[in-house]
Amino acid sequence: MPDPRSVTLPGGAVAPDEVRRVAREDAPVALAPAARALLLRGRAAVEAAVRSPDPVYGISTGFGALASTRVAGARQVDLQHALIRSHAAGLGRPVAREVVRATMLLRARTLAMGLSGVRPDVVETLCQALNAGVTPLVPEHGSLGASGDLAPLAHIALALMGEGEVLDASGGAAPAAPVLEAAGITPLRLAVKEGLALINGTDGMLAMLVLATLDAERLLRTADVAAACSVEALLGTDRPFADDLQRIRPQPGQADSAANLRRLLQASPIVAAHRLSDHAVQDSYSLRCTPQVLGAARDTLTFARQVAARELEAAVDNPVVLPDGRVESTGNFHGEPLAFACDFLAIALAEAGAIAERRIDRLLDPARSHGLPPFLAADAGVNSGLMLAQYTAAALVAENRRLAQPASVDSLPTSGMQEDHVSMGWAAARKLRRVVTNLGRILAVELLASARALELRQPLQPAAATGRVAALVRATGGAVGPDRFVAPELRAVEGLVREGTVVMAAEAAIGDRLA
Repeated sequence: MPDPRSVTLPGGAVAPDEVRRVAREDAPVALAPAARALLLRGRAAVEAAVRSPDPVYGISTGFGALASTRVAGARQVDLQHALIRSHAAGLGRPVAREVVRATMLLRARTLAMGLSGVRPDVVETLCQALNAGVTPLVPEHGSLGASGDLAPLAHIALALMGEGEVLDASGGAAPAAPVLEAAGITPLRLAVKEGLALINGTDGMLAMLVLATLDAERLLRTADVAAACSVEALLGTDRPFADDLQRIRPQPGQADSAANLRRLLQASPIVAAHRLSDHAVQDSYSLRCTPQVLGAARDTLTFARQVAARELEAAVDNPVVLPDGRVESTGNFHGEPLAFACDFLAIALAEAGAIAERRIDRLLDPARSHGLPPFLAADAGVNSGLMLAQYTAAALVAENRRLAQPASVDSLPTSGMQEDHVSMGWAAARKLRRVVTNLGRILAVELLASARALELRQPLQPAAATGRVAALVRATGGAVGPDRFVAPELRAVEGLVREGTVVMAAEAAIGDRLA
């Protein structure tokens, strides 16, 4: 029986969930027969170009600033291998395994469209490596996001040639050749055009953006849940989240976030008990404006998903081999669309974390928490409660603000001024992944704080959804009590956020999916 997680490269688009399955679940990958036919047609056009007396970039010429240098026919295969070796010039820590796997899948997807002129063997080797769990070691620094992710993709290609390094079981480096041999994979011997085709794409930055959008969707739902818990814990009101108030400002993300808050707080005894109290007439911005901030982040996520979806349909290479046999140079390898999307989404997620941290601070401050003990501590003074957990959240917010500075405006010229404007999309995507991780940790702090605050509000009871989430968080991260080692409790709640368990608990209580 075929693996239900398997992904087939059709010679066209793949879906974000297919990227996730290959990257994170080691789903098997196969090349569709239709894609094989496209590859053979494209390869025939390259072979015709090889026979042409006219210069063709990357086939009979050098690369970048060396594009005007002719390469004789006898050296054109050597040119492809030399390209990979020279461009595998990255430095730094290894890129995460899931990112490398997603990058390999996406490069195979583009090549399978038949517009790059490679043989089926090239795509098959990428699939074999993915299916055997062979992951090239890709250093984190090296790509400028124009001419594609050259250095990262070159490290992948070099490993497939049996000359580079792969990740070992511990995440360290191992020589590629014996690992390929053990997996039964024949090292690639590149033909004309194939080295260039393997590296001239935006697949690395796209891989990071796709994975980040999947994570961000979960985190923004989690942020609504955490905010609802904090609204109750701070004796806030649900009146600003009313549907008629949201409709007079028709921002779609705001409407979805407000709808989630209404459902999460539905029939809340705490909210009902304080709905008409003096302090609930107008709550602080960090409570009252939650749908506006998280909704704007949702709309930014929608934009980033749209950019990623279009790129998941694109053939990104240079030159490309068109169906009529022409071999044409393009600028499609330039990563600016992805760089902008990554930068914009990082800004939005940084703000989602910033407003969460303000709610954490309010929960811990007796001057603003409406009767909660300082720092939610048992016997405050002897105990410090979650004082330093808020410091951690603040530090993460501060880092996210630094990471939210756009990378896409930092173009530097390279390759003897031939590549005189670059996107820095790889850097933007790397920053985005760190922001995503940091947001999950900030939300973990808010969930732990709000769950303990709701415990301290007893005998007042929360809504069904927030009550179930608070009980889950306390069971995992600990309840109110004397001071103890806090970091493991925060890590445990971070795991609930990362795995989506918080959202699933809330949805089980309301009997439906959150928007």
